[in-house]
Amino acid sequence: MRAAAIQLEPVIADVAANLEASERLADAAAADGAELIVLPEFFTTGIAFDTRLADAALAPDGAATDLLRDLALRHGALVGGSFLCRDPDGHVRNAFLLAGREGAILGRHDKDLPTMWENAFYVEGDDDGVIEAGDFTAGAAVCWELMRSQTARRLRGRIDMLLAGSGWWSIPEWPPRAVTRRMEAANARTAAIVAERFARLVGAPVVHAAHAGPIECAMPGTPIRYRGRLQGGAVIADADGRVLARRDRREGPGHAIADITVGRVAAQDEVPDRYWLHRRGAMGTYAWHFQRLHGRRWYARHTAHRPPLDVQGERRSPAAAA
Repeated sequence: MRAAAIQLEPVIADVAANLEASERLADAAAADGAELIVLPEFFTTGIAFDTRLADAALAPDGAATDLLRDLALRHGALVGGSFLCRDPDGHVRNAFLLAGREGAILGRHDKDLPTMWENAFYVEGDDDGVIEAGDFTAGAAVCWELMRSQTARRLRGRIDMLLAGSGWWSIPEWPPRAVTRRMEAANARTAAIVAERFARLVGAPVVHAAHAGPIECAMPGTPIRYRGRLQGGAVIADADGRVLARRDRREGPGHAIADITVGRVAAQDEVPDRYWLHRRGAMGTYAWHFQRLHGRRWYARHTAHRPPLDVQGERRSPAAAA
């Protein structure tokens, strides 16, 4: 199967602009022969600690789902990606949907745990990330799910390909700059290898979409401004972890494309007996705990139980949302 992983430079919280860019990039991948197209995590919004994201979630049957279905039907391809999805219970989840070649939604996976400031904008999911797609079984995992052993354990030996997407941000260059530069170098190295390493843990090819480009936002719970970038690195790897295609963040929007062999093999690596597959570093560890606590309180006050957005920027009524 010819697979494409999209790299998007999002306009934070601008749903209409991001839907248009996602459609254009997916069309270009299909023109290159892609039969499977994966959009990145948060393809409708991008990700930052931006208060506008509290109002940017779409309904399960809204514009993001329509785009996935339309693209699949237009190109006779499988098309997937995750977005902030406000469900009828009023809560937002980071929902990965996969559309089949005839435009039907084949399955959904909700990211298990929000990462850092993401806690301000959605709640955790509890499914296993396995999607039956006709003659093969797909797995779905989003961003830092590729960092956790529990994800590898629930997918290992059960899937024929893994569909993934990230919105992974950098560590800013704060004083002492020599220290934060070293931290960011390690962070960037981890972001670059998680997809290929995960293939060896689950025994299946990985198609990993990504966000690139600069971002600036508030830092949760502080007066400090964050200025950094989204790491990019759309990657396609085979079941042995060999990289078949990669798009560097500096190449900007576009796609990585390669032919993959669909099917599971014996996993090359054992899942380690620890929570994290990769070291997070001191900054990542601090942010994981502090921003999680801050974000959950912020979510309860500002994000939960608001009407979903439609693509024109209007609010659905509560009755329509249900």
